[in-house]
Amino acid sequence: MFKRIATALIFLIASFSSTVTFSAPPPEVAAVHIMTDALLALKESKAQGKNSIEDIEDLIVKELLPNLDINESTKQALKKHWNELKPRQQAILKTYIAVSLVDNYSAILASYDNLDSIQISADPLVKRKDNKAIVKLNIYINGSSKPVEVSLKMILSNDWYIYDVVFSGVSLVKNYQASFGSQIKQKGIEGLIAKASKKLRKHSAESCPVCIAMNFKKSILAEK
Repeated sequence: MFKRIATALIFLIASFSSTVTFSAPPPEVAAVHIMTDALLALKESKAQGKNSIEDIEDLIVKELLPNLDINESTKQALKKHWNELKPRQQAILKTYIAVSLVDNYSAILASYDNLDSIQISADPLVKRKDNKAIVKLNIYINGSSKPVEVSLKMILSNDWYIYDVVFSGVSLVKNYQASFGSQIKQKGIEGLIAKASKKLRKHSAESCPVCIAMNFKKSILAEK
């Protein structure tokens, strides 16, 4: 009897678990959480005297890169050309964008010498369509009355991920889109791949935290 009851309970629990779905938080909540965690980690890092560009790059790779959808960023940057690429070419361009983004973010965050207080709020008017959303954030640093305004373009895939950042009215992905489009027009896809490969040859050593996080190996640059 006891075995039958136990079996029935296990079956009921398993059945219940299979029907329960955990929904992601609203995009604005996810956006505030991601940026708050990243800036607090930066504050702690600076308090420990870890102020070098290398320290900040490591921090971005650990705190921010897991919350970025580099695949979507690259697809958006390449538009119609994305489906023309071979897997090797896609891997090169995804890593190129990841490395470039970390370089850009490192330079910006390194300029913040003092992070005594951080306050982030999201505009309640979130633009949302299907599995995408645009969240506007106001970031107040050290009690400043004028916030730093940042818009995060996000995509839902089990959780919310950032695929583009708009700062001072400038979209990082649109910048890549224009740059890639110009390169493809002048020298074709292979010309763009050659340019990206040249940069990655300088970064794809074992000490490159972005390449490690992207599981990118230098050998792929030699493949045809």
